[in-house]
Amino acid sequence: MKKNNLPEIERDLKSKNVKFLAMVAPSFVAEFNYPSIVYRLKELGFDKATELTFGAKMINRDYHRKLKNSKKLVIASPCPGIVMTIKNKYPKYFKNLIRTDSPVVATGKICRKHYPQHKLVFISPCDFKKIEAENSEYIDYVIDYKQLRKLFRKYNVKPKKCEILFDKFYNDYTKIYPLSGGLGKTAHLKGVVKEEEILGIDGIRKVMKFLDNPDPKIKFLDVLYCVGGCIGGQHTSKKLTVAQKRKKVLDYLNFSKSEDIPEDRKGLIKKAEGIKFSGKCWFD
Repeated sequence: MKKNNLPEIERDLKSKNVKFLAMVAPSFVAEFNYPSIVYRLKELGFDKATELTFGAKMINRDYHRKLKNSKKLVIASPCPGIVMTIKNKYPKYFKNLIRTDSPVVATGKICRKHYPQHKLVFISPCDFKKIEAENSEYIDYVIDYKQLRKLFRKYNVKPKKCEILFDKFYNDYTKIYPLSGGLGKTAHLKGVVKEEEILGIDGIRKVMKFLDNPDPKIKFLDVLYCVGGCIGGQHTSKKLTVAQKRKKVLDYLNFSKSEDIPEDRKGLIKKAEGIKFSGKCWFD
């Protein structure tokens, strides 16, 4: 089965035989209004919808633990574009990539546990993450933002004022994950790595420039392939500047802090009990 197959996804969404769960990358808020997007996804045929913020929270715990015990340079691995660049052009740094799941895979594992009968569809801002999803046993289908907009237009599913929340695994502070340095800022690394030992870089040219001439003082490299981070992915809209998209993410973070989220919808650590988030990764 080809996971990146829009006609097949569209056909199955309209079927009543299978339930679907949408896993939305946190950069979505730079493209679609919240909570309207949840309503629109359900109008398309999705039974459930969640974002990846709880998965990000869980892998942050792994980063905290591994950085605490590491004496060598650690390179963040949530971005498949970075992983593939290092694997192909900087193989000497391949061992420095942290072997911890990305938020996509981590959320896939969590959703598999709680919704074993649902098909999981990852909604991606870029082709690199689509490649990762293609290689993950925890994701059934993948579509990007452009394809989602195409479906909304085809079925005339327009934005609507509503109060429909994501169904489960809601987390607030990791909503800045798609921004440059978002991982490092949310992994609670104070006392683990000194602030001056953490470097966040967005844009592959800047990343390669660092790898060509690394600063030995840096212990943790928090890097994303696209300029601005995931909000600059290939399938994101070009109507807004990176600065405007960044503001939308930060506004969403501030809004979420004031939301009254029911306990059963929160991303509580106990909901991930028994799940292992580190070890062999899709790129090994």
